[in-house]
Amino acid sequence: MTLNQKIRNLNPVDLIFTITAIMCLAPFISSPIALILGFTLASLGLIPTQFNLAALTKKLLSYSIIGLGFGINLNEAIEASRQGLGLIISSIFFTLFLGWIATHFLKLDKKTGHLIAAGTAICGGSAIAAVSPAINARDDQTSLALATVFVLNAVALFLFPAVGHLLEMSQHAFGTWAAIAIHDTSSVVGAAGSYGDEALKTATTLKLARALWIIPVAFGSALMFKGDSKKITIPYFILFYCLAILIAHFVPQFHSTYILIFDASKRLLVVCLFLIGSGITVSKLRNAGHKPLLLGVILWLAIGTASLTYIELFL
Repeated sequence: MTLNQKIRNLNPVDLIFTITAIMCLAPFISSPIALILGFTLASLGLIPTQFNLAALTKKLLSYSIIGLGFGINLNEAIEASRQGLGLIISSIFFTLFLGWIATHFLKLDKKTGHLIAAGTAICGGSAIAAVSPAINARDDQTSLALATVFVLNAVALFLFPAVGHLLEMSQHAFGTWAAIAIHDTSSVVGAAGSYGDEALKTATTLKLARALWIIPVAFGSALMFKGDSKKITIPYFILFYCLAILIAHFVPQFHSTYILIFDASKRLLVVCLFLIGSGITVSKLRNAGHKPLLLGVILWLAIGTASLTYIELFL
């Protein structure tokens, strides 16, 4: 069967969804627009049900981040990581501690509060997915945390570039702020990519350095909640991202090919944001409830404001 025949055999929902996803590869579709397109289709019920979109998004996001590694300069990555290490560590512990206090005062379920705090402190959905089995969280607790993070990620994709331009932040400063204060890697890369290539490279490097803390935080969480440390998920794509940086550095004769991979990965990330948007529905927003969302907003404002103040004063 030819490609044209396969397309003709798609039902209307599949066809609309597929065409929109392909459109997101075009340079005129930005990350925020892709997210809106996905959310719009989800709200209209135009999402295919025969595919596991969450699993597909996770794979595509991993591939695109690995591809971005081919466009990262090794020396710049080392320098960015060295400069941002203190900010990464302090922001993680500050967010987790504030999350513990705020969960107590809001009288929110402890595991739900901890998942939201972990997602805010490290890397959104990935951190929640790693910590959840380690603390034996129920599905409803995990879902509430994920819904909260999804909402704030969507807001960040629009809000952060606007604030960055308003404050006339440099590419490096904005990339650092996005890496520290935005939850999911997809939204970090989406916001930074819309700001500029230098911001994208800085944000990606620091964000993945921050994501490595999934492992110790998940182990610590398992001990705190007397969970199962054997169920911790390790984000192996970060290792392949580092490998891509090393290949680009030590085999420079294929530089033109690396640039093509880097550019293609940026477009693939826009498709990922479309897929993420297609998983955000009005019912999910309602199910998040006011207390989990309030906790998420408190933590997000705290880390966003504190990191922005630090960056504006010292970077």
